[in-house]
Amino acid sequence: MAKLVYGDRIGKLGHIMVGCSATIWNDSGEKILLTRRTDNGRWCLPGGRMDPGESIEEACCREALEETGLQVTVKRLLGIYTSPHCLLEYADGERCQIVAMNFEAVVIGGELRLSDETTECGYFSATEIAQLDVMEHHLERIQDTLAGYEEPLIK
Repeated sequence: MAKLVYGDRIGKLGHIMVGCSATIWNDSGEKILLTRRTDNGRWCLPGGRMDPGESIEEACCREALEETGLQVTVKRLLGIYTSPHCLLEYADGERCQIVAMNFEAVVIGGELRLSDETTECGYFSATEIAQLDVMEHHLERIQDTLAGYEEPLIK
Protein backbone atom coordinates (compact mmCIF):
# COMPACT_ATOMS: atom_id res chain seq x y z
CA MET A 1 0.00 0.00 0.00
CA ALA A 2 1.29 3.45 -0.88
CA LYS A 3 0.82 6.53 1.26
CA LEU A 4 1.71 10.18 0.88
CA VAL A 5 3.89 11.83 3.50
CA TYR A 6 4.27 15.60 3.70
CA GLY A 7 7.10 17.63 5.22
CA ASP A 8 9.57 20.36 4.46
CA ARG A 9 11.68 19.12 1.52
CA ILE A 10 10.86 15.49 2.43
CA GLY A 11 11.24 14.55 -1.24
CA LYS A 12 15.02 14.45 -0.71
CA LEU A 13 14.52 11.19 1.23
CA GLY A 14 13.34 9.39 -1.92
CA HIS A 15 14.20 9.06 -5.57
CA ILE A 16 12.51 10.78 -8.51
CA MET A 17 9.71 8.81 -10.15
CA VAL A 18 8.18 9.95 -13.44
CA GLY A 19 4.53 9.09 -13.78
CA CYS A 20 1.35 10.02 -15.53
CA SER A 21 -2.40 9.99 -15.25
CA ALA A 22 -5.18 9.97 -17.83
CA THR A 23 -8.24 12.18 -17.56
CA ILE A 24 -10.88 10.41 -19.66
CA TRP A 25 -14.29 12.04 -20.12
CA ASN A 26 -17.50 10.16 -20.83
CA ASP A 27 -19.24 10.68 -24.19
CA SER A 28 -21.17 13.72 -22.95
CA GLY A 29 -18.04 15.35 -21.49
CA GLU A 30 -19.69 15.67 -18.07
CA LYS A 31 -18.06 12.87 -16.08
CA ILE A 32 -14.47 11.70 -15.53
CA LEU A 33 -13.33 8.07 -15.36
CA LEU A 34 -11.95 6.99 -11.98
CA THR A 35 -10.68 3.67 -10.72
CA ARG A 36 -10.66 2.28 -7.20
CA ARG A 37 -7.28 0.84 -6.26
CA THR A 38 -6.89 -2.67 -4.89
CA ASP A 39 -3.99 -1.72 -2.61
CA ASN A 40 -5.65 1.05 -0.58
CA GLY A 41 -9.31 1.16 -1.65
CA ARG A 42 -9.07 4.80 -2.72
CA TRP A 43 -10.19 6.38 -5.98
CA CYS A 44 -7.81 7.85 -8.56
CA LEU A 45 -7.31 8.61 -12.22
CA PRO A 46 -5.91 5.75 -14.31
CA GLY A 47 -2.14 6.05 -14.41
CA GLY A 48 1.20 5.02 -13.02
CA ARG A 49 4.91 5.18 -13.53
CA MET A 50 6.77 5.37 -16.81
CA ASP A 51 8.86 2.32 -17.68
CA PRO A 52 12.40 2.60 -19.08
CA GLY A 53 12.32 2.63 -22.87
CA GLU A 54 8.90 4.21 -23.29
CA SER A 55 7.68 7.76 -23.75
CA ILE A 56 5.39 9.42 -21.24
CA GLU A 57 2.60 9.27 -23.84
CA GLU A 58 3.14 5.52 -24.25
CA ALA A 59 3.12 5.12 -20.46
CA CYS A 60 -0.20 6.96 -20.21
CA CYS A 61 -1.81 4.78 -22.88
CA ARG A 62 -0.37 1.56 -21.38
CA GLU A 63 -1.49 2.39 -17.84
CA ALA A 64 -5.00 3.30 -19.00
CA LEU A 65 -5.27 0.00 -20.89
CA GLU A 66 -3.87 -2.05 -17.99
CA GLU A 67 -6.18 -0.49 -15.40
CA THR A 68 -9.39 0.02 -17.38
CA GLY A 69 -9.31 -2.12 -20.53
CA LEU A 70 -9.70 1.02 -22.63
CA GLN A 71 -7.40 1.89 -25.50
CA VAL A 72 -6.75 5.63 -25.45
CA THR A 73 -4.84 8.25 -27.34
CA VAL A 74 -3.38 11.30 -25.65
CA LYS A 75 -5.14 14.51 -26.71
CA ARG A 76 -3.24 17.13 -24.69
CA LEU A 77 -1.20 17.82 -21.58
CA LEU A 78 -3.31 19.22 -18.72
CA GLY A 79 -0.58 19.71 -16.14
CA ILE A 80 2.74 18.74 -14.61
CA TYR A 81 2.71 18.04 -10.87
CA THR A 82 5.53 17.66 -8.38
CA SER A 83 6.42 18.91 -4.93
CA PRO A 84 9.63 18.63 -2.92
CA HIS A 85 7.37 18.61 0.16
CA CYS A 86 5.58 15.34 -0.70
CA LEU A 87 6.93 11.79 -0.63
CA LEU A 88 5.15 8.64 -1.78
CA GLU A 89 6.03 5.68 0.46
CA TYR A 90 5.29 2.11 -0.61
CA ALA A 91 4.82 -0.85 1.74
CA ASP A 92 8.10 -2.36 0.53
CA GLY A 93 10.01 0.72 1.73
CA GLU A 94 10.44 2.41 -1.65
CA ARG A 95 10.12 6.20 -1.36
CA CYS A 96 9.60 8.53 -4.32
CA GLN A 97 9.16 12.17 -5.10
CA ILE A 98 6.64 12.08 -7.95
CA VAL A 99 6.92 14.07 -11.16
CA ALA A 100 3.56 13.37 -12.82
CA MET A 101 2.02 14.56 -16.05
CA ASN A 102 -1.76 14.57 -16.31
CA PHE A 103 -3.12 14.15 -19.82
CA GLU A 104 -6.55 14.41 -21.36
CA ALA A 105 -7.02 11.10 -23.18
CA VAL A 106 -9.68 9.95 -25.63
CA VAL A 107 -11.03 6.41 -25.87
CA ILE A 108 -10.34 4.79 -29.25
CA GLY A 109 -11.20 1.17 -28.40
CA GLY A 110 -11.48 -1.55 -25.80
CA GLU A 111 -14.11 -2.32 -23.17
CA LEU A 112 -14.26 -0.86 -19.67
CA ARG A 113 -13.31 -3.61 -17.20
CA LEU A 114 -11.58 -4.24 -13.89
CA SER A 115 -7.98 -5.39 -13.50
CA ASP A 116 -5.76 -6.80 -10.77
CA GLU A 117 -5.05 -3.15 -9.83
CA THR A 118 -8.70 -2.02 -9.68
CA THR A 119 -11.77 -3.14 -7.73
CA GLU A 120 -14.21 -0.64 -9.27
CA CYS A 121 -14.28 1.88 -12.08
CA GLY A 122 -16.78 4.34 -13.44
CA TYR A 123 -17.48 7.82 -14.68
CA PHE A 124 -18.26 10.45 -12.04
CA SER A 125 -19.46 14.05 -12.03
CA ALA A 126 -17.80 16.78 -9.96
CA THR A 127 -20.55 16.42 -7.34
CA GLU A 128 -20.08 12.66 -7.15
CA ILE A 129 -16.27 12.96 -6.98
CA ALA A 130 -16.61 15.26 -3.96
CA GLN A 131 -18.26 12.36 -2.09
CA LEU A 132 -15.52 9.81 -2.90
CA ASP A 133 -12.29 9.03 -1.05
CA VAL A 134 -9.95 10.26 -3.82
CA MET A 135 -6.18 10.22 -3.40
CA GLU A 136 -5.10 13.79 -2.61
CA HIS A 137 -2.62 14.21 -5.45
CA HIS A 138 -5.20 12.95 -7.94
CA LEU A 139 -7.94 15.16 -6.48
CA GLU A 140 -5.78 18.20 -7.21
CA ARG A 141 -5.44 17.10 -10.86
CA ILE A 142 -9.19 16.49 -11.14
CA GLN A 143 -10.06 19.86 -9.62
CA ASP A 144 -7.65 21.62 -11.97
CA THR A 145 -9.17 19.80 -14.95
CA LEU A 146 -12.70 20.72 -13.89
CA ALA A 147 -11.61 24.37 -13.57
CA GLY A 148 -11.11 24.34 -17.35
CA TYR A 149 -7.68 25.92 -17.71
CA GLU A 150 -6.74 26.53 -21.35
CA GLU A 151 -2.99 26.06 -20.90
CA PRO A 152 -1.21 23.22 -19.09
CA LEU A 153 -0.48 23.92 -15.42
CA ILE A 154 2.91 23.51 -13.79
CA LYS A 155 2.49 22.83 -10.09
